[in-house]
Amino acid sequence: MSIGSKLARATGAVAVLLAFALALVAAPTSQAAGRIAVHKNRNLGTATCVKQRPAARAKRVARRVGQKGRCRRTRTVASSAPAPSLYWGTWAGSQFTGEEAPWDMSAVSRYESTVGKQLSLLHFSSPFANCSSSDCSYYPFPSQAMENIRGHGAIPFFSWASQALGGGLDQPDFQLSDVIAGDFDGYIQEFAEEAHSWGHPFFLRFNWEMNGDWFPWSEGVNGNNPGEYVAAWRHVHDIFNSVGATNATWVWCPNVDPGGKFLDLGSLYPGDEYVGWTCLDGYNWGTNPVSPRGWSTFDQLFEKTYRTITETIAPTKPMIIGEVGSTEVGGSKAGWIKEMVEALPVKYPRVRGVMWFDKWIEDMDWPLDSSSSATQAFAEAVQRPAYMANSYSSLAEGPVQPPA
Repeated sequence: MSIGSKLARATGAVAVLLAFALALVAAPTSQAAGRIAVHKNRNLGTATCVKQRPAARAKRVARRVGQKGRCRRTRTVASSAPAPSLYWGTWAGSQFTGEEAPWDMSAVSRYESTVGKQLSLLHFSSPFANCSSSDCSYYPFPSQAMENIRGHGAIPFFSWASQALGGGLDQPDFQLSDVIAGDFDGYIQEFAEEAHSWGHPFFLRFNWEMNGDWFPWSEGVNGNNPGEYVAAWRHVHDIFNSVGATNATWVWCPNVDPGGKFLDLGSLYPGDEYVGWTCLDGYNWGTNPVSPRGWSTFDQLFEKTYRTITETIAPTKPMIIGEVGSTEVGGSKAGWIKEMVEALPVKYPRVRGVMWFDKWIEDMDWPLDSSSSATQAFAEAVQRPAYMANSYSSLAEGPVQPPA
């Protein structure tokens, strides 16, 4: 989902601020139409636009995607060691105060009052630009929003996308090849310099859910070729490093793929030297009429892709769950939350952070207040000592490390 509401497969017209990221199973069926409608509002929300720059050069398209499978190591046995500590938080919607956090931090206070504990992560997002007028307005580094989160004692988790707000899936001025060719270098460098000037640690989730086909930065859509995702990621990462913005911890975040329908993850991984943490997004859509897919347990959604990443692609990297949510329709949401909490320390020891997607999008009942039982289940979960509270205002400089 996303910064205010999740962008999605085709459009992404979240005006004002936050709204970003979800991603689902792409299929040329009636479910696909449902997903497009939801993704339309799942992502992209932003900070204040101030700089005027011409749009990047336009290009043409039509390319194919070919991916190879990868071998996987034998599954490791779950450890009997004590449960690891986890950062926890949310991507909160506007239902609390009428404006999303981190611009209105009272929304965080309202959220925390429902679960009885102060969070240690807060998720928000922004695209590169808003191109609704003749010239694109580019979004600057959100220093004030970052400072709002840090002042609360939490760690900012920022999703940043190489696209224009409201541009849909076909954005010829925002292809991966444009990023690689340096069309946005001036903007990216200025953004990175502002991040360096702010100076404090934050998570940077760049161009997430890239293994699907609902965002314009995925290979196989918007004229993007195989191999360009990694090249674009490395190009942007190198600009950050060149200006000393090492306070950004780079998060590589595909969507869960229990059915093996999406692009091969190995071909999309930028490499250990370019990634700080890995990540996964996943949602249980149940039988919600918005896009019914059948009830899926947390394990059914996450286990296969988790194993692929932690056993084969990036076995040394900590992982964070960038977005997770469940509907009430088709099963017990409270039971689903309890299952997730019980499974994480036993089956998913590399996961060291988790963020619930708490936005009402296209009638999808992701927020915890969809029922008192769901709220209570989550509240009981985060009371556990393993779930860290907001004690990170003075987090040490440099990349964000897993909680002790």
